[in-house]
Amino acid sequence: MIFVTVGTHEQQFNRLVQYIDKLKGDNIIEDEVIMQTGFSTYKPQYCDWHKILPYHEMIKKIENARIVVTHGGPSSFILPLQMGKVPVVVPRQKQFGEHINNHQVDFVRKISKSQSTIIVVENISELGYILSKYEELVLEKSIGMNSNNEKFNLEFERLIENMFR
Repeated sequence: MIFVTVGTHEQQFNRLVQYIDKLKGDNIIEDEVIMQTGFSTYKPQYCDWHKILPYHEMIKKIENARIVVTHGGPSSFILPLQMGKVPVVVPRQKQFGEHINNHQVDFVRKISKSQSTIIVVENISELGYILSKYEELVLEKSIGMNSNNEKFNLEFERLIENMFR
């Protein structure tokens, strides 16, 4: 299953919702597709969709998804990372009326370059290819996300052990 979320930002993200629906309708995507469409006005014809999903349902969808496709909002792509998944991130762009500026584009470029934990798709026409090659692309990425708490605890434990040697 592929789970797509556009978040809850009050502007539409028809570009992503419509393109995923087209990929499903053209049988380029064979998986079941479930979408959270938010304030998008396009109504998918080939995918199961919901405007908004309760948080606990979002978690279940992400856990069960083979692929998570999301917009560039940190909350939406960090959750799959915390579950050990490599999300496909399509940042909202100002030129399409999806956001007030291009901060999502700038942010996901920086994260992709510094962390290598997400797959960024700025040109929507590349999405079908990316989804078809997903497993291969994931092998090139750092899977999941390390918790700073976990890092702190490991370092703290190391310091304590060294004190008693």
